[in-house]
Amino acid sequence: MAGLKYMSGFGNEFSSEDPRCPGSLPEGQNNPQVCPYGLYAEQLSGSAFTCPRPANKRSWLYRILPSVKHKPFAAVPCGNLTENWNEVEPEPNQLRWLPFTIPTSTEKKVDFVAGLQTVCGAGDAKSRDGIGIHVYTCNTSMVDRCFNNSDGDFLIVPQQGEILITTEFGRIMVEPNEIGVVQQGMRFSVDVFGETRGYILEVYGAHFELPDLGPIGANGLANPRDFLCPVAWYEDREVATGYTVINKYQGKLFACQQDFSPFNVVAWHGNYTPYKYNLKNFMVINVVAFDHADPSIFTVLTAKSTRPGVAIADFVIFPPRWGVADHTFRPPYYHRNCMSEFMGLIKGHYEAKEEGFQPGGASLHSIMTPHGPDAECFEKSSTAELKAERVADGTMAFMFESSFSMAVTKWGLQTCQRLDKTYHQCWESLRSHFNPNWKPSKQ
Repeated sequence: MAGLKYMSGFGNEFSSEDPRCPGSLPEGQNNPQVCPYGLYAEQLSGSAFTCPRPANKRSWLYRILPSVKHKPFAAVPCGNLTENWNEVEPEPNQLRWLPFTIPTSTEKKVDFVAGLQTVCGAGDAKSRDGIGIHVYTCNTSMVDRCFNNSDGDFLIVPQQGEILITTEFGRIMVEPNEIGVVQQGMRFSVDVFGETRGYILEVYGAHFELPDLGPIGANGLANPRDFLCPVAWYEDREVATGYTVINKYQGKLFACQQDFSPFNVVAWHGNYTPYKYNLKNFMVINVVAFDHADPSIFTVLTAKSTRPGVAIADFVIFPPRWGVADHTFRPPYYHRNCMSEFMGLIKGHYEAKEEGFQPGGASLHSIMTPHGPDAECFEKSSTAELKAERVADGTMAFMFESSFSMAVTKWGLQTCQRLDKTYHQCWESLRSHFNPNWKPSKQ
């Protein structure tokens, strides 16, 4: 949307006032006896009060009415959104999905919340330890209803169609090849502009942060200045017919009614905000001599576990870059991993599997499940001339990688009817090249 403004930085101490109400932020304190313009002061805490300062997350919101003013919550149907990881038996095979179906508006009007479907996940929202991976497929905007996730953070990856996310902090437009993050407890509504699809990584009990750079140094990968958070924007709107707040709580959905818009925050300050990031700004690091660096060099954001170096989930991308490695099989290597790897494709063709893995689809290679290039890719790349070449131009693939052993839902395995049951065949034509009489060539 033209005219939207943002503030740049990651985890900064921001402050913002809607320009219609200058001076709406209290001076010198958070909770005065009477706030400017007769506003209510409300703190939103994203961490325990006593967390160390680098991990302490909170914001103060100055709003026309406080969020506590609502009717009681009542359970509502969850549709295909679930945290039941035991619906079906475990599935250790390599899995690939064709592009997830988007309902047409002539068929049925589906908004962002109604279009949430859980593909896989693990852990438990009650114990604040785990993840969920969802897709959203929708065709209509949310009207007089908003969503609030009490369980964790949403990292949203649009694949088809931009989305306008209205939050208590302001508005964010997120387009394909961008990501948006709405953190735990933040109320938001989603407007769409046609048939829309994307992916969501949900984490319980941790927030996303920038990965440590180690010997890379002070600069590189996703730079903090390229993250954008919204500026304050409010609407003072009564809704006599009722405004619905949908709350995801302990894996279930609940709804309550109130008679006003929740997007009534005139001013705010703090370091706990929604934000967006354009993937084209990622500063790619790659091999310049031989062999492969591990794909962790493509990490945009990480949600750390309590074990050093082990993530609840990483968000990793495979952006356009140069390939220059000598004496090297350049596509991704064959691999068995102690992590789960869920991949999606925003646009283009993924280098290791140019056929079958399509934009809007996905794949899951579970813990210790073998995976790697298909037979055609192996044969082609084993004999290719190793000259400097562009890799993945016009393409953006990504990975949600997790230390959790993920269970696939009944919807993911059966109901969606998008599971590609021929996926295993892409490796069937791999053949032995073993030659017991091989001798090293004379240099």
